[in-house]
Amino acid sequence: MSSKRFQDLQVYQLAERLANEIWTIVNDWNGFTRDTVGKQIVRSADSIGANIAEGVGRGSFQDNRRFIRIARGSLNETQHWLRQAYIRHLLTDEQVDTLKSIIDELAPKLNAYLKSIGDHPSSNQQMTNDK
Repeated sequence: MSSKRFQDLQVYQLAERLANEIWTIVNDWNGFTRDTVGKQIVRSADSIGANIAEGVGRGSFQDNRRFIRIARGSLNETQHWLRQAYIRHLLTDEQVDTLKSIIDELAPKLNAYLKSIGDHPSSNQQMTNDK
């Protein structure tokens, strides 16, 4: 595996940005809403970046690919909970627009990062700060 830090990966930075935006939104919800839907959204969003970081640290391209797939699943779970929050009138249109723009950038970059992880060390971190 490359010695690049996971924090340098643009895909990680986007995942972190999404999780922090969600945290800010959920933090303003009332107790019941925060304890039910809110905790689910925060956990799934935090899991995206955590799995990217864990994959980088595992030491093999196979493990990295596996954790990126898990991160992709967590992104889908986050989208599910965001849909529920929207249906339940917990999100403003402005919040939805902000989150959607991050997700619309993150989802294809997560897929591209997964495709970029090859079976030898030189191909493992191609998505570092790619724009």
